Amino acid sequence: MLVIVAPGQGSQTPGFLAPWLEDPDFAARIDWLSAVANLDLAHYGTDADAETIRDTAVAQPLLVASGLVGALALFPHPADAFATVGAVAGHSVGEITAAAGARVITAEQAMVFVRERGRAMAEASAATPTGMTAVLGGDLDDVVGVLKRHGLTPANVNGSGQVVAAGTREQLDALAADPPEGARLRPLSVAGAFHTEHMAPAVDLLRRHASAISTHDPRTRLLSNADGHVVHDGRDVLDRLVAQVSKPVRWDLCQQAMVDLGVTGLLEMPPAGTLTGLAKRGLTDVETFSLKTPDQLDDARDFVERHGQPSPMSASPSWRLVVAPMKGTFTTSGAGVGDRLPAGTAVGTVSSLRDTLDVTAGHGGTVVEWLVEDGDPVAPGQPLVRLHPEAVVDR
Repeated sequence: MLVIVAPGQGSQTPGFLAPWLEDPDFAARIDWLSAVANLDLAHYGTDADAETIRDTAVAQPLLVASGLVGALALFPHPADAFATVGAVAGHSVGEITAAAGARVITAEQAMVFVRERGRAMAEASAATPTGMTAVLGGDLDDVVGVLKRHGLTPANVNGSGQVVAAGTREQLDALAADPPEGARLRPLSVAGAFHTEHMAPAVDLLRRHASAISTHDPRTRLLSNADGHVVHDGRDVLDRLVAQVSKPVRWDLCQQAMVDLGVTGLLEMPPAGTLTGLAKRGLTDVETFSLKTPDQLDDARDFVERHGQPSPMSASPSWRLVVAPMKGTFTTSGAGVGDRLPAGTAVGTVSSLRDTLDVTAGHGGTVVEWLVEDGDPVAPGQPLVRLHPEAVVDR
């Protein structure tokens, strides 16, 4: 099974778009997304220096645009992707790239959303001097305890012995003077304490913008930064993108979901390297591919062909699927074929060693067919029940 991933802020490097822009089609698409974002992305991806592209308002649109156009270079006919991509995920701002790739929102909606996200987060960062520091190694519980003692937030729990601490400069200085036992600290080149309470003003703004955005349900499994769960309701995906700005990124749980899914290949969109590095340490049985330059495209397509298999929600039928958010055991609510379920009704629960979750029919409808039985083990994104909605309306 193949998973496509998109990196987050900090993965950009000066000039990384230069070889890609030699392709006229790639350059034209970057120009179009530049017009949408009201930023000269070609300039920032080629001539701008590291400090310039460190600016949150620049880095975030640049990353999302490069990932989206990179995906179009890999899959010139986008519909072909859904016959091979088993799941998608993105780290932090990369989750916007993943959502657009899964067709939850359009590329244009993604660029407007990330433009406003970057601006709002930059403004929130300017209010108080804040930053982020990677904590490498040490015992996870001990690391989290030390961060809390210093008033810091574990903003990214990335797995493979990496936690990113976020907070004020004073709190980060205190951490530097009193680090967790056995851990190394590496300050990150980001402009603020992302995924913490310091970003609350940005959340308020994005929530207002999100209310005007129409969504579609994902065309493939989409793993959420919040908890690693498969999310198959477009509005839920967008709500999570908004909330994610001030909440920790649990990439460790996304990687665990990949294990539960049986992922065999992980391909990272440009500017690639960060997430494949984490996968090499945390997903040792998974083959990885970092798509960094266009001369790798033929090899990347071979990689896709070797690992690809379709997602179970790759079609767009007149009925809706309700899918399992995580690996576990399914317990049905007892609804029968022909029963009508109002929107938000629980169709059952999925229980794992970690927790128990209600699974709800986000759109509601009439039960057409149960695809699992009470007590069955289920995988993330596995279809549970097929519903026929009274009206199919894209939100």
